[in-house]
Amino acid sequence: MKTPNLPKPQRGLALSTLFIWLFIIIVLALLGMRLIPPWMEFATARKAIQEISADKVGTTTPQEVRKAFNARATIDDITAIKGEDLEITKEGGEVVISFAYRKEVPLFSNMGVYMDFAASSKQ
Repeated sequence: MKTPNLPKPQRGLALSTLFIWLFIIIVLALLGMRLIPPWMEFATARKAIQEISADKVGTTTPQEVRKAFNARATIDDITAIKGEDLEITKEGGEVVISFAYRKEVPLFSNMGVYMDFAASSKQ
């Protein structure tokens, strides 16, 4: 007895599925392009205050710390905060620098994201 040849099931990607996946990838790419730069700026600002706090020379007064941060902000293109926004305290003879700010990132027409950032030079 001979078995009938059954057609093999179709394989591949439907055009509608391709469009859905392309839409998802494009939306994720746009979100990434909008949301990653504020995170990178925050990381740069956090690194700057940690290095300024660790540097014992020329950063003993709040004015010197603010001046050092403004110089670093100019070099590293930090625009979200300025030296005047820093909270500078001394704990145990060590200078502790901290900041907090909110960044609004517009996404599409009337939609946006608020991102709250806070960092301190104290680990």
